[in-house]
Amino acid sequence: MSRDDRRSFLRLLATGGLGAIAGGCDRTTRTATADAGPYDGKVADLLLHTERPPNLETPARFLAQDLTPNDAMFVRWHLSVVPTSVDERTHRLRVGGLVSRPLELSLDDLRTRFEPASVVAVNQCSGNGRALFSPRVPGVQWGRGAIGNARWTGVRLKDVLAAAGPGDGAIDVQVGGLDRGPLDSVPAFEKALSMQVATGADVLVAWAMNDAPLPMMNGYPLRLVVPGWYSTYWVKALDRITVLDHTFDGYWMKKAYRIPARADHGESPDDLSKETIPIHRMNVGSLFARPGPGEKVASNAPFELQGVAWDSGSGIARVEVSTDGGASWQDASLDRDLGPFSWRRWRSVWVPTRKGPATVTARATSVGGEVQLAQPRWNRAGYMKNDPERIVVEVT
Repeated sequence: MSRDDRRSFLRLLATGGLGAIAGGCDRTTRTATADAGPYDGKVADLLLHTERPPNLETPARFLAQDLTPNDAMFVRWHLSVVPTSVDERTHRLRVGGLVSRPLELSLDDLRTRFEPASVVAVNQCSGNGRALFSPRVPGVQWGRGAIGNARWTGVRLKDVLAAAGPGDGAIDVQVGGLDRGPLDSVPAFEKALSMQVATGADVLVAWAMNDAPLPMMNGYPLRLVVPGWYSTYWVKALDRITVLDHTFDGYWMKKAYRIPARADHGESPDDLSKETIPIHRMNVGSLFARPGPGEKVASNAPFELQGVAWDSGSGIARVEVSTDGGASWQDASLDRDLGPFSWRRWRSVWVPTRKGPATVTARATSVGGEVQLAQPRWNRAGYMKNDPERIVVEVT
């Protein structure tokens, strides 16, 4: 697919022509560039994994920023029929179920009836790094770029729930959006949080990303933001919230997005865990923004290694860097702290002296004491990869 063809593909998405595109998964990774339109703002070169639904990955160079630009944030949809236009004047967020006051809230209602709130938080797909699993596992073959960091603004979910008046015995909060499958038999993409999690101070119904309206591809006009949790719970194009008196057992909770119920959430291909639980909080992780794989680095000259690190909300206490494949480590310097749910940029100056291939790696430690695993974790779904990234460069 040429660059012009890729532009035409995303322009077709932007003009509502998704139904005309043949279904199926593109098994190769390609660069995609979108023009403005209902899929507004996606002008950065993203890596196109699948066309229907659209799934696009953020290039590593955008990790060298505190906040990921809106036009570079990765895109993850699960169902093939995704919204390509929404009239915010008529869009309603419906809140029902076990509540005393069912609500139908417009965007204007949300903006005027509730106290606004913002949080800087990492948005990361559960399968980030899946392409690096060995043995290979099925699913979108994400590299390391199904992740971004942004300032999310909206209202607290707990305030919306309080306005609806949850009844005694409320257990779960079910959420869903405007995307849907091509057939009625395809389960709607619906997730659930316990009442305890849903009423946390930082869970938002967000309408803005980095002080601008949500891009259509990232959930316009509303999306749930669950800081510290994998983005499978960050439902996009949010239009319904239902309070339940039981544990939600929909497909995307009971069958999909589950991890082994073991301490490290890992398993072996020859010894699959018989018990699984829904994926939930992110583990500690770090990535390189610079250098990139295969990059040439001049010998006997300073080179600044850069990257980001994050966890589920305790914050980052330390990042260590190795320039000899893990034989020795030194502390990197940390940039400003944007909050416990944000990633933290790190830097370390390296002066390579020996020419030839060199392996650089980094590992993060959270304030809560969690350290990146030394060995790769494996599980059948390709979730929660967080072993230290290893980049091989050529010293010239």
